[in-house]
Amino acid sequence: MEITEHGVISDTIFANASGMGGGITVIRVSGPRAIQIVDSVFRPKKKDKKLSEQKTYTMHYGHVVDENDHIVDEVLTLLMRAPHSYTAEDVVEIDCHGGQFVVCRIMEILLKAGARPAEPGEFTKRAFLNGRIDLSQAESVMDVINAKNHFALDSSMKQLHGSVKQKIIELREKILHESAFIEAALDDPEHYELNGYGDQLMPVVEDVISELNELLRNSDNGRILSEGLKTVIVGKPNAGKSSLMNLLLGTEYAIVTDVAGTTRDVLEKDYNLDGITLHITDTAGIRNTDDAVERIGVERAKKALQEADLVLYVIDSSEERDAEDDEIMSDIREKKVIVLLNKCDLSPVITDGVLKERLGVPVISCSAKYGDGLRELTDQIKCMFLQGDLKYNDELYITNLRHKECLMKSLDSMMLVKHSIEDMVPEDFYTVDLLNAYESLGLIIGEAVTDDLVDKIFHEFCMGK
Repeated sequence: MEITEHGVISDTIFANASGMGGGITVIRVSGPRAIQIVDSVFRPKKKDKKLSEQKTYTMHYGHVVDENDHIVDEVLTLLMRAPHSYTAEDVVEIDCHGGQFVVCRIMEILLKAGARPAEPGEFTKRAFLNGRIDLSQAESVMDVINAKNHFALDSSMKQLHGSVKQKIIELREKILHESAFIEAALDDPEHYELNGYGDQLMPVVEDVISELNELLRNSDNGRILSEGLKTVIVGKPNAGKSSLMNLLLGTEYAIVTDVAGTTRDVLEKDYNLDGITLHITDTAGIRNTDDAVERIGVERAKKALQEADLVLYVIDSSEERDAEDDEIMSDIREKKVIVLLNKCDLSPVITDGVLKERLGVPVISCSAKYGDGLRELTDQIKCMFLQGDLKYNDELYITNLRHKECLMKSLDSMMLVKHSIEDMVPEDFYTVDLLNAYESLGLIIGEAVTDDLVDKIFHEFCMGK
């Protein structure tokens, strides 16, 4: 990105903003010469005015031509003038046919005309650098694109519209007001009195601490609801693991037979469970085996088990426990586990009391064949992972790990202020920790953020956004 000594972005970029493979592709062009460059390669169908003479938010029909004025494609161009565009720059979007060759040809023509290919996330990066959005809003763009359920989409859209930004600004204003008063009193003690100021400051500090704690408490809910849970189904062969996966997905996704060891590899699929996305992995039955292929499947099952957020341990309740069950119980002892006593429609020989005593985890009787126990499973997962009741309409959820880390640093600084007040430390010491809290919150919205961090964040974006 070329930036002048006055901080103005000087180059013009382009990229395929819609991806390959569809009938129509959108090529986005943004920058100070966007209109001029597209004007040089676009010919209006009816001898219309050039784009540079058209009003903003207008669409125009015509053709893209090459350097020899040969027609390359029939297109529509959408004109958006600065600052009222996604990047806050002049933007032209070219709607062309989606064939790979024609798209590459148009981008080659734009390159020759003076634009350059955009880097991943560069359009959103320009929106941030040009002040149209803050850093938390910029990061939420990819969250919108990657959303896998209603909660993730709703939460990301709220953040895109500034919900995180607004809360951070409110907290920073409270902190800055107190810091400014202390500094003013230190500079002008004749007009500002600090005696007893700690008692006045304490309610403000406690209020900020309370709000930070609430945001952090909700951040665990937010991460789970937006990213989902790595959920691994384990058990011995023929316990009903694949039947459970098929029940959850509502389709015959995994092969189910009476032959032990049917599943020899891991099967993965996402499932939306009342707003919680489960990244489900069905694994090979864990047992000692001489079959080389099945043994590989068992090893992969154990590897998936180590990475799981949630383990669904399926037991055939119609058969007695054995040494292989004991081995599985040993492997899952440190994980969050729900035991499913499957085949409850048959005569059970294993009771939940023994398993609860042995593992100390929830045990649910179920039938993967008939669907019994599915409601109890849903309720248990919510109880295990979500803190308190969810308020989908108004609650602010922190879903970004970077934001959570900044909140934790700010909370640590505010706790130091509280301890200083309790220990009756001189008031001028408060400002150091108050300003550290202020700056940590500022990193969330992009205040005083380093160039390296900005580059790292936007390089995680997809091309064309």
